[in-house]
Amino acid sequence: MTEQGQRMLKHTVQRSHQLSAKSIVKNLQTSCGLQISTKAVHRECHGIHFHG
Repeated sequence: MTEQGQRMLKHTVQRSHQLSAKSIVKNLQTSCGLQISTKAVHRECHGIHFHG
């Protein structure tokens, strides 16, 4: 994942940490056109030390 994608993911997760991985994927796809899987969201959240 690119740095810009990581920043967008981190911003999305921090803004609303009640979201499921599926809804994060939908949000990123519709708002940014970023193609990402739910597994990648889990992996990236773990990488940024977000386990909520």
